[in-house]
Amino acid sequence: MELRYRATVEYDGSEFLGFQYQACGRTVQGEIEKALEKVTQQRVRIVGAGRTDAGVHAVGQVVAFNVVWRHSAEELQRALNAVLPMDIALRDCKVTHFGFHPRYDALWRQYRYTVWNGPVRSPLWQRYAYHVPEPLDVPAMQKASQYLLGSHDFAAFGKAPQGSNTVRRILQAEWLIEGKRLMFDITADAFLRHMVRAIVGTLLQIGRGQRAPEEMAVLVQSGARRLAAPPAPARGLCLMSIGYAD
Repeated sequence: MELRYRATVEYDGSEFLGFQYQACGRTVQGEIEKALEKVTQQRVRIVGAGRTDAGVHAVGQVVAFNVVWRHSAEELQRALNAVLPMDIALRDCKVTHFGFHPRYDALWRQYRYTVWNGPVRSPLWQRYAYHVPEPLDVPAMQKASQYLLGSHDFAAFGKAPQGSNTVRRILQAEWLIEGKRLMFDITADAFLRHMVRAIVGTLLQIGRGQRAPEEMAVLVQSGARRLAAPPAPARGLCLMSIGYAD
């Protein structure tokens, strides 16, 4: 009997062209679907909660798929992890209802952007953090982040994945410090394309003293993409978790 499964996926996005399947090139979706076909002998199409870009990582991506499997969900998880490449793993897997959709049922999503802020680069973190050698004014970046909270039109920082609605509700936006690592955590009901990276790029300009913190509020109100900073590099971004009603 066919069942619907829900799984949390972790991956190092460094060697992928992104999450979404492409006819040419390595993608997270493509690798998971190949693993499913190898394990179940069925061609299965998965659905993901978010289409992360090339180079973006995840520890909390959520996928769903329908498949005929005669064993437990835990055994399916183990079988898939045994054949998946080393840069992807299913952190969990369970049966869900057929109406579950990872993207449309999501209530919120949390991303983390990591900056390595020190004069010397870190070889161990170079795949997962953006190296900024000059000192950054973290209190100024923290202050600027507060202007993002609430519901606003974020057209200055990205484009809608579908349609033209660029209003999003930011629930959390704050910087954390762990040694030379500066981590920007941002949670919202949904995000625009490249939104987090454009926000981080702008916050880093503020941290370098190139903009005042109050300019963040002006940028949000302007809706002009040309006024915000270019996106920060993809390697510092990670999809951390996605919230659902259940």
